[in-house]
Amino acid sequence: MKPVKLEVNGIVHEVFLEDRTSLADALRDDCGLTGTRLGCEHGVCGACTVLVNNRPERSCLVLATQAEGDTIGTIEGLAASPTVLAPVQQAFRQAHGLQCGFCTSGMLLTAQSLLDHDPDPSPAVIRDWMHGNLCRCTGFDQIIESVQLAATLIKQDQAREEELS
Repeated sequence: MKPVKLEVNGIVHEVFLEDRTSLADALRDDCGLTGTRLGCEHGVCGACTVLVNNRPERSCLVLATQAEGDTIGTIEGLAASPTVLAPVQQAFRQAHGLQCGFCTSGMLLTAQSLLDHDPDPSPAVIRDWMHGNLCRCTGFDQIIESVQLAATLIKQDQAREEELS
């Protein structure tokens, strides 16, 4: 076991880990952030997706020691507060882009990263970005609609902020 510092959602967690500990296991077991789901544990389903330096990564495939010094974002850090949903969360709720919830955290973080990189993505771009996140419950049309709605909500929020300043 060795000490590892992980910056997750703006908070530094000092944990003691074995070299082989995955980032997913460290987040869940050592940082107490259980919103990161473990599905296939082979990097195929995308349920364990987190943001590493604002890029979606399969946390089951990344060793926690590899993420030391990086900025990690999980579903727990997506919204500004526990009582107010982030625009991407609102959009998935409104457009029925989620059902059972198992894949949701990975979907939301991938969608957020996409919108941070491309604020007005086409359906083809959305499909390309979301292709690594599998959902057994929802049709993928609702997921594409959810990401498009999230882009609209973000633009509306930005316009409101500009009006106020």
